Amino acid sequence: MRRRNLILFALWPAAALAQSFDHGYAAWDALLKAHVRWLPDGKQSRVDYTGFARDRAALRRVLDAFGGVPAADFERWPAAQRMAFLINAYNAFTVELVLTRYPDLASIKDLGSLFRSPWKIEFFSLLGAKRHLDWVEHEALRPKFADPRIHAAVNCASIGCPALRPEAFTAARLETQLEDGMQRFLGDRTRNRVRDGRIEVNPIFKWYREDFEKGQLGFSRLEDVFARHAVQLSDRADEQAKLRERALPVTFLDYDWSLNAVGR
Repeated sequence: MRRRNLILFALWPAAALAQSFDHGYAAWDALLKAHVRWLPDGKQSRVDYTGFARDRAALRRVLDAFGGVPAADFERWPAAQRMAFLINAYNAFTVELVLTRYPDLASIKDLGSLFRSPWKIEFFSLLGAKRHLDWVEHEALRPKFADPRIHAAVNCASIGCPALRPEAFTAARLETQLEDGMQRFLGDRTRNRVRDGRIEVNPIFKWYREDFEKGQLGFSRLEDVFARHAVQLSDRADEQAKLRERALPVTFLDYDWSLNAVGR
């Protein structure tokens, strides 16, 4: 009996943490609101990594909360809760990765090496195992949820990436947040636009083309995405009509890997 009580006592902290996990993400949301800001056009954001560094202890408590969720509990959550959890975890651990070298960092890619990208570094625990950022995006998010708007939600700490929102994702608002993220991203004419009779878009649409062509959200061709977002891509009625007719060729712009830090 005494041994059984000791085992139960040892398991209690993990169980209590899992039961008390905040699906409203109040602590993470507060950090984002304090240290992430929209640029004036509301299409891109910049991150105050210096501010995050000052609040490193609070950030680590957020990361510990993510890491304390058992896989068995996670699997019992509704799909929207699981998706919001993974997006928030990816973004929070990305900030932590940047802070390992900031401010001596021009790009997140500088954290990698010739043999391993920064997204392959196993520097955190999640759902009971050591993980890297690619696991979250390419093994847990993309294949399980098959929603191409994921690419406008996870943030790679680069100017070329869709914006890091100054708020946490939550299950209750997930659909609205995902759709808003895509609209803001496709409305950013520095990264997606119609010019000289062609669609010029961010290379995310080339790298993850298959995600946008799987039939999710009614898309079966990449051009379907741009037809749906014709108003974001152009202010001209004639160009919007051509976008909806899928009549414009698609080209891909260069990606800006510069760190999405305040002041850049």
